[in-house]
Amino acid sequence: MEAQVKTPIRNRSRINPAPYILLIPWFVGISLFRIYPIIMSFYYSLFDFQPILGTMRFVGFDNYVRLFTNDPVFERSVRATLIYVVGGTPMVLVAAFFIAFILNFKLKGVNLFRTAYYVPSILGGNVAVAIVWAQLFGGNGPINALLSAVGLSPVGWITTSTFAPLTLMFLSAWQFGSVMLIFLAALQNVSPSLYEAASIDGARRFRQLFSITLPIITPVLLFNTINVLLRHFQEFNAGYLITRRGPNQATDFLNILIYEFAFRRLQFGLASAMTWVLLAAIGVLTAVLFFSSKYWVHYND
Repeated sequence: MEAQVKTPIRNRSRINPAPYILLIPWFVGISLFRIYPIIMSFYYSLFDFQPILGTMRFVGFDNYVRLFTNDPVFERSVRATLIYVVGGTPMVLVAAFFIAFILNFKLKGVNLFRTAYYVPSILGGNVAVAIVWAQLFGGNGPINALLSAVGLSPVGWITTSTFAPLTLMFLSAWQFGSVMLIFLAALQNVSPSLYEAASIDGARRFRQLFSITLPIITPVLLFNTINVLLRHFQEFNAGYLITRRGPNQATDFLNILIYEFAFRRLQFGLASAMTWVLLAAIGVLTAVLFFSSKYWVHYND
């Protein structure tokens, strides 16, 4: 009887260090450029910190108290930001869904239209787009020239506190390409058999939209809502370059005010406190959306 040769059992508890070594550059990068700035911004928010003057005096939570009790500029900035978020977010979602719904049909040349509608998102809210938008809606711009041509009075699109936020919301709604593509992908995943069954039962397109399409894509709607909400809270270029923070601070968003206090007035402590207030506002609204999602978001489990 031949002796059986036992194969040595490898030590399975031994950890391969190679993946962890490869993660070191990522960990160093995120620590230096994300985690460290977040920690230091909260640390600075507890001080009266003016680096040019070389002063750094501990004040505790006085910066936060000042923002909410004795700073009308901050209050107007919060109001302007909330108006922009509450008004602009639904505009983007409605425009993106409407175009995605149309482009979901099998139309001739539909791929060309999908590309064309996505182009504004590639351009994004960069400086060149902001300058062009300011020229279009300026006092003597093409929009007012068109109104004058049809006998209407020119409108102060970027010079009045009523129309300036609305103009920036239109710019935001124009850049709906990425949101539209996500909606389009969700619409294409809805089973055609559901529409066929609804048609047999006599449901028209409008009824199918609210009874089939929207309930099925609610997870995607939640995802897009949070992304658009975050983008609007962090708006900077539009309010700074197009309307120049005015008129009457109507477009002086929180991101712009943080920049003003940090890099112009050099009050880093107050600017850091504003940053944490902005972060808290984003966190609260995101938490509210997630908490409420159990009542209106439907998952196909």
